[in-house]
Amino acid sequence: MTAIAEMLAAEHRCCDERFAATEEAAQAGDANRCREGFQQFHAAMELHFSKEEDELFPAFEQRSGITMGPTRVMRLEHQQMRETLAEMQGTLAGGDLEEFLGQAETLLILMQQHNIKEEQMLYPMCDRVLGPAAGAVIDAMQAISTDRPA
Repeated sequence: MTAIAEMLAAEHRCCDERFAATEEAAQAGDANRCREGFQQFHAAMELHFSKEEDELFPAFEQRSGITMGPTRVMRLEHQQMRETLAEMQGTLAGGDLEEFLGQAETLLILMQQHNIKEEQMLYPMCDRVLGPAAGAVIDAMQAISTDRPA
């Protein structure tokens, strides 16, 4: 596994674990624990998206000259997930845990498909294209983590 892939795949796993805990709380009917877990999960997802959109994708695009390829698709998928997250947040605010769980199923499918594309194709491609500059991009992504709470 490449350096970028290792770092960001680990973040995928962290988000997956937070998501699973949120789903478990919803299934148990614990709205307060579900809201708290969802807030943490949502923040972790936004932080992950920011690392990719603010640092990784621009570096890849600049180095490769490809702006309408995989990074464009990933940004569109991020937006689709953000829309689903917003819907879930609204549903959770209304206290409808059944509807929340239905939306969670949709988000889970989106995340799984998205993560496979990133981990198997985009991240290794980024490491190849960025070469020695990958280390600087990783440092920049890690700096985002220290600037914001997860």
